[in-house]
Amino acid sequence: MAYTARAPQVDLKVLLGQQNPQIDLKLEPYEISTHNFLEAVSNYKNRAIGIITERRNSQLAEKKKIAERIQAVQTETNQCKVREIELLADLEREKAERKDAEQSVAALRRQLTSLREKCASFDSEIEQYRAVTASLRREKMKERATLDTYASTSHPELSTLETRLACVLEGIEKNQLLIRFTHVDRTRPEREFSFVLDVSGKSYRVLTATPLVPTLPLLLDELDRSNDIYQFIRAMRQAFKELVS
Repeated sequence: MAYTARAPQVDLKVLLGQQNPQIDLKLEPYEISTHNFLEAVSNYKNRAIGIITERRNSQLAEKKKIAERIQAVQTETNQCKVREIELLADLEREKAERKDAEQSVAALRRQLTSLREKCASFDSEIEQYRAVTASLRREKMKERATLDTYASTSHPELSTLETRLACVLEGIEKNQLLIRFTHVDRTRPEREFSFVLDVSGKSYRVLTATPLVPTLPLLLDELDRSNDIYQFIRAMRQAFKELVS
């Protein structure tokens, strides 16, 4: 219940009948009451200011914490963005590397396919070469058998020819014979006279002759007509002998 101050009642007649009329306004209680009121107001104000200051400081501290938290979140967000950019760049690089790797693998697969085809072709060629080689080996064995047979029949005659003509017959290349003579030059019995006879073609050829024989074309024509190699060897020895004499 609110307290209501009442104004003191004054009897004007009595008051005016006095020689020195005075009205007791009771200022002392008023002053005390006013002082107490003002002190209470001041205390309330101070408490309010303290509470407001405390709340403001608390809000400032909270605001500072929130600002720091916002700054930390922004920093972390920026770092995440940078990391995201780096991850995107890594992803693009990995995509490019994977694309290059796939292209390399595709190229290697094509090369492998080509190599396999070439290997299959080479295997086929090798089989063909093996067949040809086997055929050539059989032919060579036949030729060797024929040559052995021919050598067995001609060896005595060849030995006699080499002895009588003082010559040596050697096979140097395929279908080529090297014939070397000594005891042609009486002044120098050790001097060697030689020629290489090629018997591979239809016509006989003398590849080299040391020294040169002027009548060699005539001797070769005679050899082509007669096919008598032993007679040709004797004729070449005679030709060399005529050169030195």
